This record gives sequence, structure tokens and C-alpha cells, in this order.
Amino acid sequence: MESFLEFLTNLEDHLWSFVGFPIIIFLGVYFTFQSRFVQFLKFPLMLKIFFALLLGKKDSKTGIHPISAFFACVGGCVGIGNIVAICTAVQIGGPGALFWVWMTALVGMMLKYAEVYLGLKYRVRNNNGSYNGGPFFYLRKVCKTMFLPNIVCVLLCIYGVEIYQFNIMTQSIVNNFDMNPYLVIGVLLFLVMFAGSGGVRRVANISSTIIPLFIVIYIGMGIWVLALNIETLPGVLKQVFISAFTGHAAVGGFAGSTILMAISQGIRRGCYSSDVGVGYASVIHSESSVRKPERQASLVFCDVFLDIFVICTTSVLLILVTGVWQEPIHESLLIQTALGQYFPYMQYFMPLFLFLLGYSTIIAYFVVGIKCAEQLSPKYGRYAYYGYALSSLLMFSFVDSRQAIAVMAVTQMLLLGINAYAFFKLRKEINYNFDAPTAQESEQPASVVSLNANN
Repeated sequence: MESFLEFLTNLEDHLWSFVGFPIIIFLGVYFTFQSRFVQFLKFPLMLKIFFALLLGKKDSKTGIHPISAFFACVGGCVGIGNIVAICTAVQIGGPGALFWVWMTALVGMMLKYAEVYLGLKYRVRNNNGSYNGGPFFYLRKVCKTMFLPNIVCVLLCIYGVEIYQFNIMTQSIVNNFDMNPYLVIGVLLFLVMFAGSGGVRRVANISSTIIPLFIVIYIGMGIWVLALNIETLPGVLKQVFISAFTGHAAVGGFAGSTILMAISQGIRRGCYSSDVGVGYASVIHSESSVRKPERQASLVFCDVFLDIFVICTTSVLLILVTGVWQEPIHESLLIQTALGQYFPYMQYFMPLFLFLLGYSTIIAYFVVGIKCAEQLSPKYGRYAYYGYALSSLLMFSFVDSRQAIAVMAVTQMLLLGINAYAFFKLRKEINYNFDAPTAQESEQPASVVSLNANN
């Protein structure tokens, strides 16, 4: 197992350096030009759509409210990846990795928009009063066989078991509270199964409670620390831009990095934090009751902006201005150490914080995995997936966290490659002409592709 995980770690480096980078940059730039820079020019309209849907009618007989779908999706994106995994990009690639995280977000928005738009356009109604959508359905439009649709379902089942964040969450609680790891793992597994069994609607209810609370507390604390270090911010930002194009020499406990390493780390962690091109967001958003696919898809711009430019940027700036990024500290303790210089009791606060974030992320992924497993086998898929999830979460609770994230990163890279193929093949079907609904407008869907989820 140790040799296999080491192989995956090396494979992750090669895939993201030589495959993931061109896919994200070139396809993202292509969609940016095709849409006439919609992520820049129509961002105010996207905010208007968000607030219009937030104030719109909540009743829906088919599907869930668009904002509920949004928070369920954000619950999977905004998590431990934003305050732990994103910091590993700087630990390995240097401060310049943050610049490439930003670039990934700007062009990655377009891939995520394409993913969600196509998921809604080709979704089908199921027997539970909602919809099934995602890569499985839009890949059927570009493939003559079911090989790729089935492969992407299997990969989403693997990706749906969030072993990295479960690993970090478990280690944080065990190390800070000196608790029995088996007891912690057992309780966490029960909580994951409970939330996941309730589907997207239950996940949306949990995420819409946790995520706003997290944003207010974490960003508030981050702004306070950055304000106290305001005089160092210009130098830190200068360092970010310079090392993005020159690499970074060894300093403190930092081993140094090349330009390619900064680019690779920035792109892979940016994609992981915002789930660009994975297909996960497409499955979640497809359950929305929204009538126009482009309207629901426009919410991903707000999603990525919040995820990368607000939360991830705050996390990275915190470890840069406090200097903890240079110290030989485990990634799960970087933000805790940085905030601990200004706030008391962080050894108790951060484990709770990581639990709330990790929980909202894990259950969101878990629901997507269940839906994909049921697509592969309507009769036995759910039960087989429960067994796989329990064994995987238990096993990966005891490995190094960077090996766990390597499994997630390799799976994500394979999903990105398959989905990118579908995006390019269906590029002419993607519509960017969205408008904001009024507060009184119903979001009941006008039509669906099929009344049978198994067609």
C-alpha cells in the first residue's frame, strides 16, 4: 500500500504539471473568449441573480430551491481545502502559487459554468420529485457507447468519499483533544452516513447553516490579523507576483521551488478547492427547480469568487504575513498557528472549526457518490457505496494526509480530462445569455429531458 500511495503521489505531480495545466488554461481561455469575457463583464448581473433568487419564491414541487442547491454545492467547495490544502500549495510551491490559484479561478469559472449548464440542460426527472443530472447524462450526448459515462460515475464514486478531509478532521480532533482515534472515527462515520442518507435536500439544510457562520467568523478573524499586519501586506503581495514567475529560493524551513512547481501547485490546489471540472457541482445543481439552465449556472461565478478570492486568499495571506509558511509545521496546523498568535484557545477552536467545515464538505461529496452509485446499479449501488465509503474512510484515517490528497488529486485529474472532452464537444450548445428573475417570479421548470431517470 505504501508503494502504491507513493506511486500516486508521483503520478499526481506529472498529471497536473503536464496535463492539468494545459487543460485548465487553454480550455478556460477558449470559453472566456467564446463567452466574450462573461465572468468579468457580467459579474454585477450574477450578483443580482443571486439576490433575486435568494428573495424569490421558496415553494417548489419539483427539485430544490436554487439557493439551496447553491449552498449544498458551496458546502462541498468551502471546507478544509480552503484553509489546509490551499496552504500546501505555498508550502511546496512558494508564495507565487497564490497567483496561479487566482489565474485558475478566473479561467476555471468558465469550465465550472459549462459543467453546471450542461448538467441542467440534459438532466432527467427522477421518481423522488427531483432530478438526476451531471456528467453521466451529458457524456451520453457525445459518446456512442456507455463506456465513458460509466467510467465517470465510478470516478465520482471514488471522489465522493472525501478521504483527505476526513483524515485532516480526524487528526485535528485526536491531536488537540487527545481522544481515542477509533472513537472519533466511529462518531464521524455515523454523522456522515446520517447526513448522506438524506440526499441533497438534507445536505443543503446543513450547509446553509454552517457555511454562512463559517464565512462570518473566519473572514472576520482573518481581516483582523491582516489589518494588524497591514504594513507587511504590500511586501507579501510583491513576493507573490515575483515568485510566480521566478520561483522561490530556500528560506527558513521552506526547501525552495521552481516556476513550474509554483504553477503546478497553484493550479491543482485551486482546482481542488473550487472543484473545477470535476462534475460534482453539476450533479448538485441539477436538482435545482430553476427554469433556465444558464441562470442556475451563473451562480458558480459567485461560488468560485467566494471560494478562491475571499476564503483561500485569506488563508494564504494569513500564513504569509505571519511567516508560519516557512516553518516545518504540518499543514493542518498552519492556520491554527497563525491565528494562535492573535487569538486564544485556538487549539480548541480550530478542531471544532475543521469539523464543521469538513463535515459539510464530506456529506456533499458523499451524496454525489450515492447518486452516481445508484446510476450504475439502481438496486444495489447505494449499499455497495456505503460499504466502500466506510472501509475507505477508516483505512485512510491512518495514512499521511498528503498521500490521501494524492488519491483525490489523481481522481480529480481523470475526471477533469473526461469532462473537458465533453465540454469541448458540446461547446456550441453552451448559452451565456442569462438574466435576473424578479422576486415574484416562479422558478418552476418549463420542461425536462425525460420523465424516466433510467432512460
